[in-house]
Amino acid sequence: MTVDILHHGAVRGVTGSCHELRLNGAGVLIDCGLFQGLDARDGLAIDFPVEHIKALVVTHVHIDHVGRLPYLLGAGFEGPIYCSQPSALLLPAMLEDALRIGFTRDKKLIERVLKVLASRLRPLPYGQWQQVEGSDIRIRLQRAGHILGSAYVECEAGEQRIVFSGDLGAPHSPLLVPPESPEYADVLVLESTYGDKNHESRADRRLRLKVAVEHALEDGGTLLIPAFSLGRTQDLLYELESLIAEFGGEQAAPGLPWNELEVVVDSPLAANFTGIYRKLKPFWNDEAHARVSEGRHPLSFEQLTVINSHQDHLNAVGYLARSHQPCVVLAGSGMCAGGRVVNYLKALLNDARNDVLFVGYQAEGTPGRDILEYGPGGGWVELDGERFDIRARVHQVSGYSAHAGQDDLIAFATGMNPPPRQIRLIHGESGAKTVLQQKLAVLLPECEVVVP
Repeated sequence: MTVDILHHGAVRGVTGSCHELRLNGAGVLIDCGLFQGLDARDGLAIDFPVEHIKALVVTHVHIDHVGRLPYLLGAGFEGPIYCSQPSALLLPAMLEDALRIGFTRDKKLIERVLKVLASRLRPLPYGQWQQVEGSDIRIRLQRAGHILGSAYVECEAGEQRIVFSGDLGAPHSPLLVPPESPEYADVLVLESTYGDKNHESRADRRLRLKVAVEHALEDGGTLLIPAFSLGRTQDLLYELESLIAEFGGEQAAPGLPWNELEVVVDSPLAANFTGIYRKLKPFWNDEAHARVSEGRHPLSFEQLTVINSHQDHLNAVGYLARSHQPCVVLAGSGMCAGGRVVNYLKALLNDARNDVLFVGYQAEGTPGRDILEYGPGGGWVELDGERFDIRARVHQVSGYSAHAGQDDLIAFATGMNPPPRQIRLIHGESGAKTVLQQKLAVLLPECEVVVP
């Protein structure tokens, strides 16, 4: 009985997640994500055979985990697509947007792909074993605490249990139930995005967000937050609502109390996801349920403005570039590699009154990474083939990453009894993987910690 683990992405970097568990010639894919940043050199093609793939398991619906799914279908994959119940609601919206932006604007073609997707989706409740038809592999999803619907995957293959972490979240994330370690695993395939660093605590990052907003708005500028449409945007809205509720009468900017601060979400996709998040309240954590029972609306508060149409977007960009109206804008994409945030950056980066606040991971080779690295020194960034000077102030609040920090990853890996005999580190840059490998090797001396 032969068990193999193969990696078709997220090996050299943090994007393109795609892993395969193969037992006696039958395979199960864990994710099929898009490459981004420097990893984009690996392309869109499905460069591995799919005839033996019996199922795809989606850990969560971020584009670097599901973006190549249409290409997988095009390559001939005909099996079921397993995911959590919330992910089954979120996935069609994510793929429709990805298809429209990166593949085709042919509505009939998009509808055909989405129809095939709907026929293949098999939503699973957390904690329930599922036999993969045509194989001797069983799978079970457990909460990963990364975004709503995220899961890590326990697989039983022969006499072995293999766990694929997907993307793990940090404890105390807004809205989400935190992940717990599996009982055991023979092999753990573990993400390592922040294998070399920890995040601020929830209390610290919340106060840092408050300070960042007040500092950014004190001279009448705009605070621009590049945010992923799914997960990060909802987390930030939740936290901004809490700051407005707690500090309502205090000054967010000169002459502007917190309870009059305008918060703009300029992303139709983010607005769509936020609406779906509201429908998924049964999956929220206890803290979020308590706020709702108090009559509060963490994702739909009075100061929130949502911009949908492209013309309204252009009007907002022009108005904020000309005016001195303090405002907080959340716009995608999170790594500034496309989407509406690019127009804001072009219009606002050269004005020192404005601020850019990064709250998520910025992959190598993305404009977001360049702004973060070169912005504090007054450098420049290339957007759509043109250089733009960075005079706006640039900040980072790392605690809002949806990814687990180093200590969280270690706690997940060491929380099993007995410990895994092997840990395979994926989904991280080389430095982060090396640091985490060294830490785990000391803490788990009988475990083989490898970097594929």
